[in-house]
Amino acid sequence: MSNSLFKKLQATSLVNQIIVGIILGCIVAVVAPETAKSLSILGGLFVEALKAVAPILVFVLVVSSIANQKVDGEANLKPIVGLYLLGTLSAALVAVFMSFTFPTTLSLDLAGVEASPPQGLQEVLSTLIYKVVDNPINAIATGNFIGILAWGLGLGFALKHVNASTKTMVHDVADGISAIVRVVIRFAPFGIFGLVANTVATTGFSALQVYGELLFVLLGSMLIIALIVNPIIVYVITRKNPYPLIFICLRGSGITAFFTRSSAANIPVNMRLCKQLDLHEDTYSVSIPLGATINMAGAAITITVLTLAACNTLGINVDFGTAVLLSVIASISACGASGVAGGSLLLIPLACSLFGIDNDVAMQVIAIGFVISVVQDSAETALNSSTDVVFTAAASHHISKNL
Repeated sequence: MSNSLFKKLQATSLVNQIIVGIILGCIVAVVAPETAKSLSILGGLFVEALKAVAPILVFVLVVSSIANQKVDGEANLKPIVGLYLLGTLSAALVAVFMSFTFPTTLSLDLAGVEASPPQGLQEVLSTLIYKVVDNPINAIATGNFIGILAWGLGLGFALKHVNASTKTMVHDVADGISAIVRVVIRFAPFGIFGLVANTVATTGFSALQVYGELLFVLLGSMLIIALIVNPIIVYVITRKNPYPLIFICLRGSGITAFFTRSSAANIPVNMRLCKQLDLHEDTYSVSIPLGATINMAGAAITITVLTLAACNTLGINVDFGTAVLLSVIASISACGASGVAGGSLLLIPLACSLFGIDNDVAMQVIAIGFVISVVQDSAETALNSSTDVVFTAAASHHISKNL
């Protein structure tokens, strides 16, 4: 009987397991608050596991994605890649605007945490430079994500010119680390159960209201990108009403991606949609898989909003110049997001390190991200995947018009 129940739980989707974890956490917090507080060990173990795998994951993913990047001779991919990067940066800037307009705070355990906020853009840039030139081993060991990103980019570009077997090995290592991360994430329901139980028992249900406010900023930013910014970009390129294309892509790609929560799994859906739109197969057969890797508007929004929420919680004042720098870092980070569910959350420490936020605090922010990922990750994937087709179609029409 117990084996049958265990198998049913294993077969249940991660989203449903997280929902069950949240509900059970709330119930335990109400029925037995003292027991709920002792369950914080489950949340602590989950946070520590994330802390252990995140630095090496970011490093190998960046190295692998750069080293294995295919250089395509078709010039018509350039405008599509440009749109992917523009869309991701625009998303981060919209997230900054929404975070400034609707500032949110998080329920974090700040015992023993001493915030040392930077004194403006000059200090941020100075700290950034020193983090970039950190020893790579030390960067991974201490969770210096800026240094990890810099060394990952450098080694990735250096390995672009090695033989194919070496590139395959790098790709296999990245897949191996990603597999370990998937195992850690499979324990998210238990970690979230412990976190929610402890949080509700300690602070009451007001903490859940914070999650609602956070989701409002995240989903509001994603809707602005999907229904305002993307249509503007499409109109500038095609000089046609963009909304028929936008709604076709949201309906044909976004809905499926919302439930699969994987841009990679949605690639066949997007390829079929591109064929229905009568786009050039030579173009979309490359741009769609590429978009699933680097077109990460939703991820940029998640990284930016949660980082600024952490800054608000710690009382760190973020000026406009630093916020723009954060947008650039979030955009670059988003392009290296892991393909696993909640992969963008694992890049939050990179952005947090800009503001001197302790790695332990950043991992708590990731854990909160997993609590809201039931909705956030689905909406993020829907935006990312549907935008792949939107920009491929817009750029292809532009190209066709100029042939």
